[in-house]
Amino acid sequence: MYSAARRAPCKRSARGPSWGGLGIDTHASGGTVAADEARSRRRNAAIKGAFFSEVIDMFDIYLPVVVLTPIMGYFQPAQSDPSTATILASFVFITTLLGRPLGSLLFGRVADRIGRRRATLYSVVGFSVITLAIGLIPGYHSIGIWSYVLLAGLRFLDGICLGGGYTGAIPLALESAEKRHRGFVGGFILSGFCVAYIAINLVAMAMYALFPADGLDSPYARFGWRIPFFIGAALGGVLAFYYLRHVEESEIWQSETAGGARALPVTALFRGAAGRNLLQVLVMMTGFWTTQNLIALYLPSVLLPQTLALTKEHVSLTLLVTYTCLFFSYIAAGLLGQRLGRRRAFLIIAPAIATLGAGMLYTLTTAAGWSLPAVMMLTAALAILVTAPWGIIVTYINERFATDLRATGFGVGFSLSVVVTSFYAVYLRWLEGPFGAAAPVALLCIGAALATLGAWLGPETRDVDL
Repeated sequence: MYSAARRAPCKRSARGPSWGGLGIDTHASGGTVAADEARSRRRNAAIKGAFFSEVIDMFDIYLPVVVLTPIMGYFQPAQSDPSTATILASFVFITTLLGRPLGSLLFGRVADRIGRRRATLYSVVGFSVITLAIGLIPGYHSIGIWSYVLLAGLRFLDGICLGGGYTGAIPLALESAEKRHRGFVGGFILSGFCVAYIAINLVAMAMYALFPADGLDSPYARFGWRIPFFIGAALGGVLAFYYLRHVEESEIWQSETAGGARALPVTALFRGAAGRNLLQVLVMMTGFWTTQNLIALYLPSVLLPQTLALTKEHVSLTLLVTYTCLFFSYIAAGLLGQRLGRRRAFLIIAPAIATLGAGMLYTLTTAAGWSLPAVMMLTAALAILVTAPWGIIVTYINERFATDLRATGFGVGFSLSVVVTSFYAVYLRWLEGPFGAAAPVALLCIGAALATLGAWLGPETRDVDL
């Protein structure tokens, strides 16, 4: 029996009216009407907080990719050759990914020992301050190479805090949710990623319009790029205020761990049943992160603009349409996992990625000359299929670990495998030898195979009590 199942069942509320028509109960059985309403407010505040935490976390994570790409030379020596400049630019994003697993471990321990709410607050305040500091960095012309060092270093620290943001907020939300609604809640929370991506692109487009980006002396290079970072810091402040005023600590965590007094040491995560659970989750997540990177990173940076020669405006429009569709697909996938079971849904979707998804990706790589609407439709369909499991993943991983290790197990299981898979470009280069132009298709199949194996090794968790 895996560790999440050894906890005593928690009391569950009866069916009641839904929150905002989204199917989250607003009444629970037992107690007075006032107590029921208080419990409902507590539950909904935790879920809303996790959703907005996901939005703001993802907003900050992808800021450099969208906002800094046109003016990375602002932080680098002017004499850098193109290959060096590309490596330095990519390292800024990689440092954030490297910080996330460390942040997940550190803040996961905080969440398991002193509370999910406090861990979320600490991480939100941390990345808000760091994001503000990034927006104040002087350029290379002012402080030399320290400009780039500050950018990379602050992004690493930002990654640590961002890794802690979902480590506390998502377990708190899922522990507050009704068991029969956990699938929806997980999908709803993850849909915040789509909101963040759309918001970043809209903000960036507004900055490009207001502050022309035509060189390192342009208004955008001198000031325009800073505004999105100031917005990200302000959003973090609003989120911290929301948690202070509206979100309460998880009742399950308080009762199961006696307010953290019975929390297990971190070493317990790497041995026994918890260690086996973690290994299974890491295998599965290595596969899903591999497939995800082809959609989130390769598709917008290589496939659409270079292979298909879409203009910058057409790429942006295609991605906006795609991520709008993904918002609804994450929720639909969460509901599917609730109906069929998490494991069964994975074992249906992951093989479909390796077959149907591989065919769609291959077709897209040879779609030169297609009309823009046709490319947009195929891109959206591929993204929906490949990223659908993510609407199930956060719920599933939280259900795999007991309360006293849940935040740490979720954070590490969710984030650690992202380090290996972030070097997807290297793997594509290796695969170009045997597979040529079909290297992305081969990598997609490898990722889907790992995801299928990882899901097959794990149990069903839909009916486990948190």
